[in-house]
Amino acid sequence: MDKEVILLDLQPSPFAMRVKIALAEKGVEFKSKEEDLSNKSPLLLEMNPVNKQVPVLIHKGRPICESLIIVQYIDEIWNHKSPLLPSDPHQRAHARFWAAYVDKIYTIGRSFWTSEGKSEETTKDLLECFKTLEGELGDKPYFGDKTMNIVDISLIPFSTFFYTLEKFGNFSMKAECPKLVAWANRCMQKESVSKSLCDPFKTYEVVMQIRKRHGIK
Repeated sequence: MDKEVILLDLQPSPFAMRVKIALAEKGVEFKSKEEDLSNKSPLLLEMNPVNKQVPVLIHKGRPICESLIIVQYIDEIWNHKSPLLPSDPHQRAHARFWAAYVDKIYTIGRSFWTSEGKSEETTKDLLECFKTLEGELGDKPYFGDKTMNIVDISLIPFSTFFYTLEKFGNFSMKAECPKLVAWANRCMQKESVSKSLCDPFKTYEVVMQIRKRHGIK
């Protein structure tokens, strides 16, 4: 194991999952240190004093924060295999745009488990984002065409929330976004993905615990 690579981690975090997939794609071994965000470790506070959140990648004693920034760092440092960004500047900018767009889905998705009741407007907004991503995916096997790229890595952790969203939003992902579900199943055939993602039912349990802590039924 490369003792110089440490990940400050949290199992249900989709943002930490991104980093783990990127490291797995590159074949980089690392040490995972699980954090308790209700009792943050001195190491986390030292390495990410601004946001005080995971994930944080510590490489040669130096921290890199924010998941998409970390994924790009990984791609630049371990550039011997599995490129995660295109070499063409325009295509690279295009990939970065869509990777950042995915975070809009995370923001909308949070409202499903941090508020009372169901919002038809929120469901509509979320499905519109998914359908927009389906349009970008088109008939390609991956967003990176024949291989996964930063957009795939950015989005695939959110598939662990599909079950939760269906329960709260009363809709079927397979019925609404069949191409996206097929893409997620394709990604799950890759060991780098399957070993990095949290179980969807475990994700649902975590979300229910969060709602309980906030007094939401």
